[in-house]
Amino acid sequence: MDTKAAILALMSVWGVGVCNLPVSAQDASDTTEEVADDAGDSENPLLNKVWVRADADENLPGPMQIFLGDGTLVSDSCWETYRLSKWQQVSDSAISWDEDGMTINADIASLSHSELILNLKLGNEVLEQRFVTATAPYVCPDMVK
Repeated sequence: MDTKAAILALMSVWGVGVCNLPVSAQDASDTTEEVADDAGDSENPLLNKVWVRADADENLPGPMQIFLGDGTLVSDSCWETYRLSKWQQVSDSAISWDEDGMTINADIASLSHSELILNLKLGNEVLEQRFVTATAPYVCPDMVK
């Protein structure tokens, strides 16, 4: 899955229509399987899915991350603009990514096809973040102004 596909995934989560999508559900699943096979990453449950924070602050809803097989990390939320960063899987139990010129290191405490728990190493602190796979449709709630 490339960066364009990530943007399309975000747009579909946001409910924005795109004209060049497959016409039928059968066509869509065939395309999805081809992308996963091409990337060779279908066995890694971390990759190519939308992970939404399960422990998010209710005043700042919808933080999500998409770890693409090409090394691109898409980060987004209902309250800030999306970010594209470079990420890498350092080992079976560790990942890292670049955020504002800093490298964020995280241990994968738990990973299944539907749940991800990361322990972010932020200086002397360790911050646990819990994610679940997103379900569609998903629409960000109206933000209180």
